[in-house]
Amino acid sequence: MFEPFKNLKVIELAGVLAGPSVGYFFAELGATVIKIENPKTNGDVTRSWKLKKEDPKDPTSAYFWSVNARKTFLDLDMTQAKHLQHFYDLIKDADILITNYKKDDDVKLKVDYPTLKALNPQLIYAAITGFGAQSPRTAYDLILQAESGFMFMNGEANSLPVKMPVALIDLLAGHQLKEAILIALINRFKTQQGALVQVSLFNSAIASLANQATNWLVAGHLPEAQGSLHPNIAPYGELFTTKDKHYITFAVGSNKQFFNLCQLLGCTSLPNEAKFSTNQNRVKNRNELYKLLDTYISKLGFKELMQACLERDVPMGKIRNLKEVFELPEAKAMLYSLTHHAKTISVVKSIAFEFITDSE
Repeated sequence: MFEPFKNLKVIELAGVLAGPSVGYFFAELGATVIKIENPKTNGDVTRSWKLKKEDPKDPTSAYFWSVNARKTFLDLDMTQAKHLQHFYDLIKDADILITNYKKDDDVKLKVDYPTLKALNPQLIYAAITGFGAQSPRTAYDLILQAESGFMFMNGEANSLPVKMPVALIDLLAGHQLKEAILIALINRFKTQQGALVQVSLFNSAIASLANQATNWLVAGHLPEAQGSLHPNIAPYGELFTTKDKHYITFAVGSNKQFFNLCQLLGCTSLPNEAKFSTNQNRVKNRNELYKLLDTYISKLGFKELMQACLERDVPMGKIRNLKEVFELPEAKAMLYSLTHHAKTISVVKSIAFEFITDSE
């Protein structure tokens, strides 16, 4: 098992998704991660975020396990002197602390960076906030999706704004904080000094707007909801139905891929037509192009079409529900099991990369 952080001690004061996803990352890579929860509030609020179908007697939700497997859990009430001292004792030899407090709450609880740095100068204090360290706003992923433009762009044309079905801003902020912590670890190796690293959900969201941001900043194009369609590429995101009623989509990013798609569909003249000969022209005429392609695709079965696309290197995907996703061998390889409440449950790994050394 690959455990590069097996000698690291991580303390987690964070709750919900963003901060705990960072703790989960280190736990999966071998670190000892101690998640501290307040017994007065029944711990991390996501323990109670249960689906309608979940057992009401089970003390912990499925949601909670998405980012809290492989951790050690400890109940401490920081308003009690004895519990606070226990926390300080843990901090003295800790490597990383993960928090997600609102402005000044860390000071009120006496767990702020200056206080803890005095106990452990090598501590890496990693903080996630909603709108920055000086903002008092309570932040959930939904609010950030709204405030950062994601909801405005998401959804079908002329529909109301729609949030993404995963708390993606939380997860993006978690990735940003992981990167900051790893940089701090490298710096500590060189200098023997700890650091304060801070990430806000808002900044993480803005940093992730990528091409949609530059479409506005550079080209003056205000991105709006248009379903799965891509503003810069066509055909890309249109939904087609095969002869055997499977939903599929294409990501055709080059003229060569478009030529190959037309070849395998049997509409070989389309790439030669001026209105479809370049990507920009295909974007301008995407509605007409969609109708033409749909006529050919509706006559083919999914397996036949998929095989042809694989042979000609045309990016095509089937729209799968999660039952279908976790029937795929590649998805099954991303799971591991744990025992909870006298039953075995499956959770998804947070680590998607492979690390292969020269000796392997």
